[in-house]
Amino acid sequence: MKILILSNYANGLFLFRKEVISSFIESNHEVIISIPQDENCYKLENLGARIVPCHLERRGMNPMKDFKLFLEYLNLLKAEKPDIILTYTIKPNLYGGLAAAIKKVPYLMNITGLGTALENPGLLGKALILFYKLVTIKADCVFFQNNGNMHFLHSHGIAQKNSKLLPGSGVNLEEHPFEKYPSEENGIRILAVLRVMKDKGIEEYLEAAQMISSKYSNVSFELIGEYEEDSREKYEPIICNLQKQGLLKYYGHIDNVPEVMANSHIIVHPSYHEGLSNVCLEAAACGRPVLTTDIPGCRETIHSTSGILFPARNRDALTSAIETILAYTPMQREAMGISGRKYVEDYYSRQLVVDIYQTAVSHLPLQK
Repeated sequence: MKILILSNYANGLFLFRKEVISSFIESNHEVIISIPQDENCYKLENLGARIVPCHLERRGMNPMKDFKLFLEYLNLLKAEKPDIILTYTIKPNLYGGLAAAIKKVPYLMNITGLGTALENPGLLGKALILFYKLVTIKADCVFFQNNGNMHFLHSHGIAQKNSKLLPGSGVNLEEHPFEKYPSEENGIRILAVLRVMKDKGIEEYLEAAQMISSKYSNVSFELIGEYEEDSREKYEPIICNLQKQGLLKYYGHIDNVPEVMANSHIIVHPSYHEGLSNVCLEAAACGRPVLTTDIPGCRETIHSTSGILFPARNRDALTSAIETILAYTPMQREAMGISGRKYVEDYYSRQLVVDIYQTAVSHLPLQK
């Protein structure tokens, strides 16, 4: 059969869905991916998928541009005549889901996170609730990545009868093997892996780095992640200044994140919104203790003995969490990482996600 995948970012799709895509190709399905063209599309093509570029802006809501995206999806369905459509992330879910419903093509939606706008009680939030009601009612299944997002939409009468909970995107346990806890002889390295933008908690992380560095001479901070489109002007001067002071090592975008993570002692993820945090899952798989926010999509990744939760949008709470784990012994920090690895092995293997998608696709009623 012909499977069409709609998403917003090639590298994210590759990193977190490549096993699902490969499983379809290995089952002799044709896989087409509609995604904005960028330097990472070749990774998906190397899996055996065919790329059809689309004009999608990940940030902001421009009614004219979003309507053009919707028309683009309608034309794509007319041209390709897919048997099944899989949608990921907000705009593909909404506009791709609406196009699929109009064309009466079976589709599976994946709610990878709600975002600030949907949770806003204002006019935009109410409009999005209505939009979600419209597009989810015809979906063959709406996958949620955490209970919080699922309960929020259920409470608004959305996807109450056609939803299923996934273990996030899962984590590839072979690509992210357990790594022995490194020696702390030369200090304790704290790492954040996030897109440089406000909603990922970058401000809290940078402020905590300054506060902790002023009190602990044996602690250093590192950061991996690219600037979001509209965040460079605000955060680049701050990051550059911290680098000049020797308070932060900034890697930018790199492809060897597991290697850097393995050389770290503590992973911090201060995000405001998540579907289910892949960073937290990968850190736990690596065997590192995790400090993350007590929000849906992050709290689920922490076992009772594998990390510390703290309130989102709170620099002092993050600083306190760091000071708490710094008070532990190296052996205690190492034990937290071992506990996290066992937790993801038991509940968050990516193979679980592959099996769920394969089962869902095999049971879909196809168009005649």
